[in-house]
Amino acid sequence: MKTVAIIQGRMSSSRLPGKILMDVEGVPLLAHVLRRAAAAQVFDAVIMATSTDRSDDPVEAFCRTEGFPCFRGDLQDVLKRYCFAARANGAEIITRLTADCPLLDPAVVRQVVEAFDPSRHDYVSNSIERTYPDGLDTEVFSMAALERAYDEARLPSEREHVTSYLHKHPELFRISQVTQEEDLSALRWTVDEPKDLAFVRAVFAALGGGIFGQEQVLALLKKHPELQRMNEGIGCNEGYQRSLREDDASLRAPRSRTQP
Repeated sequence: MKTVAIIQGRMSSSRLPGKILMDVEGVPLLAHVLRRAAAAQVFDAVIMATSTDRSDDPVEAFCRTEGFPCFRGDLQDVLKRYCFAARANGAEIITRLTADCPLLDPAVVRQVVEAFDPSRHDYVSNSIERTYPDGLDTEVFSMAALERAYDEARLPSEREHVTSYLHKHPELFRISQVTQEEDLSALRWTVDEPKDLAFVRAVFAALGGGIFGQEQVLALLKKHPELQRMNEGIGCNEGYQRSLREDDASLRAPRSRTQP
């Protein structure tokens, strides 16, 4: 079965615009994500999924120079973009990664991918029952599950956040979670705010631009706890929480009546 990683990202991020091409240890942040996904060595292809908006032209150009395919689709309906990217590449098993996680650990990605059994699972992740740092999120699902979500999801949050419909409906999908013994979910290794970018840059400055994993970052933080304090106090999944509030507003909005 063709297994692909699809990495979503765009330049028009609301909290830190242009973040995915900002410099981290001499290369764009996106380069680290693409290279780390490929280093997991479990994918037939690693694909970037960005939008058709002109602001994302540099994303496509960068992927071309790096040798990674880039699919361009809907700016707002990310579920549609994701589904069409998977279709265009003949994907049967999809791993969802995001372009704002430059500390992605290839070993963790591999663990989640290898935990997915298409005869037993529709969706496997390490991001619902959290024990990994925010920024090591890996979600694996079947093309059939993605197609069903695309056909059935209606709420704004379900269209913006690709897997929301899947994990909200355990009665429809066979779901499993990958966890680790030590709960590290309080750690924040993703990039949404300037403080996150400063933290990630500090980690790469200390460990170099190569591919290192969760254990090396933990050892660095144990030795230099001041680094961990650089981006404390930022909530997890704030973008998703905002989308849920928009769902509530859309449900409360009065429906227009057809005039006779």
